[in-house]
Amino acid sequence: MAIGGLIGLLDDIAALAKLSAASLDDVSAAAGRATAKAAGVVVDDTAVTPQYLQGVAAERELAIVKKIALGSIRNKLIFILPVALLLNHFLPALLPIILMVGGTYLAFEGAEKVWHKLWHKLSGKHDDDKPAVEKGPEAEKQIVSGAVRTDLILSAEIMVIALSTVSHQGFWSQLASLVVVAFVITILVYGVVALLVRMDDVGLKLAQRESSIMQKLGRGLVTAMPKVLAAIAVVGTIAMLWVGGHILMVNLGADGTGWFNSPYEWVHHIEHGISEATGALGGLLGWSFNTLCSAVIGFLVGSVVVGVLHLVPFKKAHSA
Repeated sequence: MAIGGLIGLLDDIAALAKLSAASLDDVSAAAGRATAKAAGVVVDDTAVTPQYLQGVAAERELAIVKKIALGSIRNKLIFILPVALLLNHFLPALLPIILMVGGTYLAFEGAEKVWHKLWHKLSGKHDDDKPAVEKGPEAEKQIVSGAVRTDLILSAEIMVIALSTVSHQGFWSQLASLVVVAFVITILVYGVVALLVRMDDVGLKLAQRESSIMQKLGRGLVTAMPKVLAAIAVVGTIAMLWVGGHILMVNLGADGTGWFNSPYEWVHHIEHGISEATGALGGLLGWSFNTLCSAVIGFLVGSVVVGVLHLVPFKKAHSA
């Protein structure tokens, strides 16, 4: 090969390398923006998951978290990603409807937990808190499947929010960005969950150290973690109602017309007024009002679904 041809080939390779590097930078930047925009739902996902591990034997916790994490990445890459990209390209009007179905399911899950707790308090009955692994592997499968089902809804919301951030890009850039988002968010959420559920073991190890300070810290962690996990379970239930209600409120008024747009407009108008009138804390107070309204809507809609499902004689029909 002539020297001139070799130099030309090297120039082409260098140009291709620069183009590839630029593309990777674009994908990384887009994925970062998409992940940041979905951060609110990521927090909800992190808060919801630990409640599924209550009552599970300590030696099975990480194994179950791993199974849920694998189910989550499968949800995002195999089910949600291709459907979201195809719908965004061919039938974008269906995306709000799919989100509303998911929002209704989340609202139902949250409301069912609230009514379940209230019923047990009023009736004086107590939940069977025997560890799931002592009931057999079938109970563990139910824990994983329940968590993965809930993750499907939250992951769909995360991926659709992320898609809205990169929808102006080409198909392959959208695909690459969403794959990055799927892995980053799954690792983030379930890494934090694994850390939370094993924090008591960390406390036990610290309590065995020679340092009195480390021993005190370790005992404090062991004492605090059951309360922390119980609090996270409450936050997770509220998160289901909040996210489910917010999805319903926003997407019912997505077209900007009709009576269904009124709740969203009303909440948004008051939120804006609170933010404008309360100075430095305006953003936080406005967001809190929006969140409260979303949770109330989620609880009302979820309660209706709970009532309907309890009126339908599924068990009788099945036994017949």
